Amino acid sequence: MKSSYLVFGATGLLVLVGAVFFRPAAGADVPRRPTSDGEVLERLPLGASDPRERERDRLRRLLDARPDDLRAAVTLARLDIEISRARSDPRYLSYAEAALGAFWDLPSPPTEVLVLRATIRQSVHDFDRALADLDRVVATDPDNAQAWLTRSVVLTVKGRYAEARASCQPLPRLAAPLVFAVCECSIDAVTGSAAAAYDRLSAAIATSRRLSPAENEWAVSTLGEIALRFGKDADAEAHFREALALDPDDPYVVSAYADLLLDLGRPAEALKLVAGKTENDTLLLRLALAEAKTHAPDARAHARLLRERFDASHLRGDTVHRREEARFVLALEDDPAAAVKLARANWDVQREPWDARVLLEAAIAAKDPAAAAPVVEFIAANHLEDPRIRALAARVAK
Repeated sequence: MKSSYLVFGATGLLVLVGAVFFRPAAGADVPRRPTSDGEVLERLPLGASDPRERERDRLRRLLDARPDDLRAAVTLARLDIEISRARSDPRYLSYAEAALGAFWDLPSPPTEVLVLRATIRQSVHDFDRALADLDRVVATDPDNAQAWLTRSVVLTVKGRYAEARASCQPLPRLAAPLVFAVCECSIDAVTGSAAAAYDRLSAAIATSRRLSPAENEWAVSTLGEIALRFGKDADAEAHFREALALDPDDPYVVSAYADLLLDLGRPAEALKLVAGKTENDTLLLRLALAEAKTHAPDARAHARLLRERFDASHLRGDTVHRREEARFVLALEDDPAAAVKLARANWDVQREPWDARVLLEAAIAAKDPAAAAPVVEFIAANHLEDPRIRALAARVAK
């Protein structure tokens, strides 16, 4: 099913979000400029003990000797994207771009390069250029399942659901039935048919044969996300736990489960789930939120660390983490007006359920219902059923 390269949908593909940067050390006040080219900025935690790192070294040496080796470049870029997702380390996206360097700016890059370039671009929220790359691919290679799936995911994040659904339609003849089911059910879940989508995807999983652990985890975690859309919290929790049994370190599922635990008033369990996960900004946010609710001793230190990282991202012109920063500013800095500004800017770029929720919560806290009017209209137009989000929208609409 995964063929040579099939990045999974919203629970897999979009978890790559993040800008490429070196994180300031805890306690650092401002980003530090190295004093010489030879200064070591950071030592990466994993090296030769990780088989993927050994394979990266081999491919890197091969590519250094032959920069125009397309097969080596594509293989290395795919591996870097895989590692970026597994570790939630956005630096590997930069390495992936570097691996494709000989082909990146060609007027007509090879198809494999265009798909990978689109994957990297969507990861840093350059959605329009990602879609442009994918449009080029499907125009010349209409049997490219990866391009169609990636295109559908990006359009779903943008809230362009009719176009996203159209991108699912070629998949039945190009990929396994489960891929098509996840593609369509992910859209149904946010357009008024969440219960039907849940039943359909459950059936597709049950009838699928020989799923790899990664494919099973992708499908099950998607099922958990769909359950949330129509208020089945217990089912969502069961699916997230099942997914984490398959891959305990999946940052997307850890984040989604931590959010659910926080919503259910179980911050101590959320804290246990994300304890020690400070390298990943999205997990660090959940850690800080859980610590604040449990009055943990490290709560202030981790909140300061998040603020340092957000400040550093502003200096770089990085806008990828606006949703996370809006949540942080609202919940941990108690600045609703600033949260509204961040959440509105984020809404202009992407329109997933959490993007809607953050803007609604900020607008309510800021007593600025007009700021969330576009979200209320979007929810009504697309029939989003999520009970928490609809309750917030009702408060804004009063």
